[in-house]
Amino acid sequence: MKKHNYSAGPCILPQEVFEKSAQAILDFNQSGLSILEISHRSKDFVAVMEEARALVLELLGLEGKGYQALFLQGGASLEFLMVPYNLMKTNGKAAYLDTGTWANNAIKEAKLFGETVVVASSAAQNYNHIPKDFSIPTDADYFHCTSNNTIFGTQMKSFPKTTIPVVCDMSSDIFSRTLDFSQFDLIYAGAQKNMGAAGATLVVVKEEILGKTGRVIPSILDYQKHIKAESMYNTPSVFAVYTCLLTLQWLKKQGGIAAIEKINEAKAHLLYSEIDRNSMFKGTAAVADRSFMNATFLLVNPELQESFDKMWKAAGISGITGHRSVGGYRASMYNALPLESVQALVEVMQEFESVYSNESQLAQ
Repeated sequence: MKKHNYSAGPCILPQEVFEKSAQAILDFNQSGLSILEISHRSKDFVAVMEEARALVLELLGLEGKGYQALFLQGGASLEFLMVPYNLMKTNGKAAYLDTGTWANNAIKEAKLFGETVVVASSAAQNYNHIPKDFSIPTDADYFHCTSNNTIFGTQMKSFPKTTIPVVCDMSSDIFSRTLDFSQFDLIYAGAQKNMGAAGATLVVVKEEILGKTGRVIPSILDYQKHIKAESMYNTPSVFAVYTCLLTLQWLKKQGGIAAIEKINEAKAHLLYSEIDRNSMFKGTAAVADRSFMNATFLLVNPELQESFDKMWKAAGISGITGHRSVGGYRASMYNALPLESVQALVEVMQEFESVYSNESQLAQ
């Protein structure tokens, strides 16, 4: 039985991506060589890199707007370091919005480079909402935010207007919803959610914001060096970039971001409606800030956890155990997760209620 894969990342990818990438491991482009063994400088792979970078800008609507797409390594965690290295001036200042674990980790790295102002934080409420009505210092070198918080199930529905460059970590919701991506001067994302296999990191940066820090940047951490080398400054993650290309091609065939957004909205509505209706469950994130990618919820009666776990596992559902920071359950509904998988989880939740609702009421 095919599993309903709700893993938070690395996570589900489209079936055709699995099939094409598996074939490429055996024989890439009928070359008689595996994608795993070809030169990254070969004509075949250079074409992969060029198309992947071009597709990123096309899908985000950033073609011809002064942006460059880079495929790097080190995950979003390395970008926590590279962003201040490349954007914070010597004796400069940066502004950060603290909405979760990864945002907090980014703040820690920025503090190594200069004054780091946390404009707002939801840490005191265990990151169950997105702070609102904060002010961004206009003398900061950039403002950094995290669009979707995988662990806590919250998502920014709008972004503040400011005159300084805006940086956004979109690791867990990039390519999932329509936005005016030109409002961001730098976007970065680990590939392993909506984009491909773990091992590649996407950076989309507006070139005009670079080269203004006055600091010496180590070459491997310098965005300008990577742009000049067309993402080939060092050996790229060949297989990870190839799966990104396949996933981007798949997304374009679906109708692009606008088309996948409608499916993602339908999945989220289906699951959240059941969480709110079902007497056995309760959501953890503020309703206004609920993520369309990661739904977090708890059992009203935690003593029934073993019983619920048996039911969803028997239904072929995988990966919904919540992060230890929140507990309970987390259903990650990335682009490639079909609506049928969400329906399968909802049906298990309904069955669970029908079997155990009386027992739960007695326990209360």
